[in-house]
Amino acid sequence: MYLFLILLIAPSLHASQSAIVETDGVGCMGYDKSRKQTEEEALSSAKRKAVEHAATYIKSESRLKDFDLEKDLIEAYSHATVKVVEEIGRSWYRDASLGECCRVRIKAEVIPDEQAIERISKGKGPLLDDPTAPLNVQLWTDKKAYREKDRIKVYIRGNKPFYARILHKGATGELLQLLPNPRRPDHYFNGGAVYEFPSDADRFEMEVTPPFGVERIIVYGSTSPLGDVKVLPAGEVYRIKTESEKVGERSRAVSLQEKNPQQRSKTAEFSETQITFTTGK
Repeated sequence: MYLFLILLIAPSLHASQSAIVETDGVGCMGYDKSRKQTEEEALSSAKRKAVEHAATYIKSESRLKDFDLEKDLIEAYSHATVKVVEEIGRSWYRDASLGECCRVRIKAEVIPDEQAIERISKGKGPLLDDPTAPLNVQLWTDKKAYREKDRIKVYIRGNKPFYARILHKGATGELLQLLPNPRRPDHYFNGGAVYEFPSDADRFEMEVTPPFGVERIIVYGSTSPLGDVKVLPAGEVYRIKTESEKVGERSRAVSLQEKNPQQRSKTAEFSETQITFTTGK
């Protein structure tokens, strides 16, 4: 009942899901392409393979009871857009029949089709709890608005095990990393469990103090360890030194592991969730 009440008063939420894929593509000059065109072809090939692999991965991992929901989910990833998170390598070699060729290996974020995801969200109940669905990290607080000296409590829950980075963006725009923190380096969570933050392990409370205004909690979650950001100790938490617009990008530079050593593509599920609330006297 307590959890149900908290969910009822959760503030406005922004969430996105995607897949992080590492794969490569090849382009060859033949007799009619420049080196630049060949490199662009190789990059386009890598992006196309990223979409294909993400869709195949989602299809193989999902075991949803609702067939239409699963079909929409796979369709969403089949018509995804791709953002390059990192170019891992670029090399040239000579093929006996195709001439000079370029191979590009990338780490890319595959973002499912927005309209398809909107259709899925109307019946997303099964996705919140099903561990075979793509990673879904829920985030909420105990209030929509806080007064001076109130203590903020944050709750997170994933439908499967995940790694997380929890950030706080204050009214002035200062960005703090709440977890991992100097006393609590672990940032791994079991699926299906509700976690309260801060907890006793964190050795601090989130008490409302000036300046007041609109504040935000941001959670980056992934089924693989997140990429690093630059931080400096600030008491019991860290102050983010990475440029704020780069934090999401760096978090997406996840450490990917191959499930099958024979595969040349690697995949991790990714979730970004944000909530806003207000503070005042």
